[in-house]
Amino acid sequence: MLLFIINGNLGKNGNDSQTGENNDSESSDQGQGEVYWGVDSAESAEDLLQCVTEEFGDPKIYGRYLGEIEGTSTSLSKNEVEFLHDQDIQVLVIYNLITEATGYDHGGEHAQKAIELAKELDVPEGVAIFGDIEPDFPVDSAFIEGWYETLDDSPYEPALYGVFDEESEILAAYNDTDETVQENTIVWTASPQKEISTEENAPEYNPQGPENAKVYGWQYAIEAEACEIDTNLFQEEMLDYVW
Repeated sequence: MLLFIINGNLGKNGNDSQTGENNDSESSDQGQGEVYWGVDSAESAEDLLQCVTEEFGDPKIYGRYLGEIEGTSTSLSKNEVEFLHDQDIQVLVIYNLITEATGYDHGGEHAQKAIELAKELDVPEGVAIFGDIEPDFPVDSAFIEGWYETLDDSPYEPALYGVFDEESEILAAYNDTDETVQENTIVWTASPQKEISTEENAPEYNPQGPENAKVYGWQYAIEAEACEIDTNLFQEEMLDYVW
């Protein structure tokens, strides 16, 4: 049974939530703790949150981007972070400036750029930065290892977002990485895809992702007509890695 906990407690970075192991990439709710509903968007939460709460529910976690892509996404700002924190909403930090995810050095360069952007925003130590690797991007294991190792040497935690279905290039690349990378990367997967829903009608937490990863987030539906958001479920362990 899915538990919707809006006033959940925070662990690392102010959290005291209990954590557990995620032992199955296609997770059932067996042995899992609380599951939290959340959203992500390309536009500022300051413009969208009222719509979200009126149309869908009260997100515990809100995903937003580092850096701006003209015509695609606006950048997270310090004012937006303060606005979300005032609503008791935690920020999931996304880096979406990747267009080609190949090559070790390239992975390291993108990770370094993500670190610089995070420091400019005063993102605290221990927060995960999710590299956004879209399904149409070329991707290989060397890039993932470069991304991981550079972030692992930084104040931040290495994390990835992607559509980790059985036929995806990102899953094949991930499974070809070093064992340490596989076991310690925080994964937010967009597989499988369900229908957009309200918080109350969200599906049970059952994402598809790498077997050996910490699959703590599931973007279960994308591109809501209202509010221009995607809808997500997060295991309580994710609270250790958000801002």
